[in-house]
Amino acid sequence: MSPDESAPLTPLKPGDSYVQSFARGLSVIRTFDSHHARQTLTEVAKRCGLTRAGARRILLTLQTLGYVRSEGRMFELTPKILDLGFAYLSSQPLWRFAEPIAMQLANDVRESVSIAVLDGEDAVFVLRVPMRKVLSDPMGVGSRLPAWATATGRVLLAALPVEEREARLAQVQLARRAVNTVRTPEELRAAVEQARRQHWCLVDQELEDGVLTVAAPIAGRDGKVVAAINISTHASRTPPQVLLEQGLPKLQAAAQSLSQLLVLMKKD
Repeated sequence: MSPDESAPLTPLKPGDSYVQSFARGLSVIRTFDSHHARQTLTEVAKRCGLTRAGARRILLTLQTLGYVRSEGRMFELTPKILDLGFAYLSSQPLWRFAEPIAMQLANDVRESVSIAVLDGEDAVFVLRVPMRKVLSDPMGVGSRLPAWATATGRVLLAALPVEEREARLAQVQLARRAVNTVRTPEELRAAVEQARRQHWCLVDQELEDGVLTVAAPIAGRDGKVVAAINISTHASRTPPQVLLEQGLPKLQAAAQSLSQLLVLMKKD
């Protein structure tokens, strides 16, 4: 391996092997979400900070490639855009084999089960087995939630090296989301530290009123946590103590099975 190949990647800037037009194309794609499913050219340009001419060129390119379609003045993404996300899922062997274990856990506890990874400030769902509707907003693969306010996110934050964990926690902008949301940076750090010590995390009505979630880490061959698996329920039907007594052991067993699966796949 050459020195260049072994060197850590560093953020690139325009003019330093950085393709600005490609970055702008991705920024246009990211302007579309559940609240902005259909947009005008002016709206797209405003949301990604481009000129109308620049946004138009990118939208027409995406339309030619089949990732965007237009109707009158409105633009929207096409199902082909899923190819970009599924490229990640198909390149990660765990997610191809994790679904049976997640489905078995969901059937055992009769609650929704999810697997998430950490991406920036968010916990991103890479697998969902919905049994009941818990959150008010529809959640699916690719959905994002703030890591600091979720059980999966705190498990993933807890697994980071100390300096990186502290740097990320220092950047969190706390916001009142539910009745029990942590109010201070000190409370958040204590919650993440508790998750680190006990190797699981319970979040009781911090993300959204009524939502109760417990999560456990999934580790790879080197022991590094690569994802987290959770059980989500509603506090009105499953008190926290009941979830811990009945759900946590099964959750931990599923997490252990997935961790062992990762080890076996890497050996192969």
